[in-house]
Amino acid sequence: MYDDFPGGEPRTGCASRLVAGAVWAVLLLGVWLWGRELTDPAPPPGPAHAGAPGSTSGSASGSASGGTSGGASGHAPLPPAEPRRVDIDTAGVHARIIERGLDRDGAVRPPPMDSPDTVGWYADGPAPGEEGVALLVGHLDTERGRAVFHRLPSVRPGDRIGVARDDGRTAEFTVEDVSIAERADFDPHEVYGARRPGRAELRIITCTGVFDRASGSYTANLVVSAHLTGVR
Repeated sequence: MYDDFPGGEPRTGCASRLVAGAVWAVLLLGVWLWGRELTDPAPPPGPAHAGAPGSTSGSASGSASGGTSGGASGHAPLPPAEPRRVDIDTAGVHARIIERGLDRDGAVRPPPMDSPDTVGWYADGPAPGEEGVALLVGHLDTERGRAVFHRLPSVRPGDRIGVARDDGRTAEFTVEDVSIAERADFDPHEVYGARRPGRAELRIITCTGVFDRASGSYTANLVVSAHLTGVR
């Protein structure tokens, strides 16, 4: 049933690694690969510091889309409101969003492995639609099979993402680029820094690359970058 798994065995899930910190700017220091269900991931390589959200940044290394796009004009940021659901038609994603925080090791808690169809929102960062970079994370797969973001690699620049919020509004985002952040040259500033000051931006992250059985983790993260272009 899961022919994409080598040897017919399902891969484990993964999550974004975060070095502990009190504010979002500090958390940018260490967002990294998941895989902690099997083993602790290696410390994140790259620069010793990263800019706070709102600083200008380019796309991540190894762009899967071959460049940036998403020329739609932006929409003014919204007041904070908790996200409830994310819809990405082109990836078949129609999922409930749950709040996630940090665990005792300073990593963002991914959605539970027994809830592979949910998406996690890092609740100590900006909310989707709010000024800054909001972070949504989800599993590519689990030990039982495919998970919520298994079709995320099909997303392309120009695709739309809707995030329903508890204020009754749906924040509509347009994808700017889809990129791959390799473990070997991961740069948190490039991946998670704001692309343009004053905007409401969204990053959706899952695993990609090769599943390394020795380390129990994937070799890269898939990063979908989008910005707010409408509200309904």
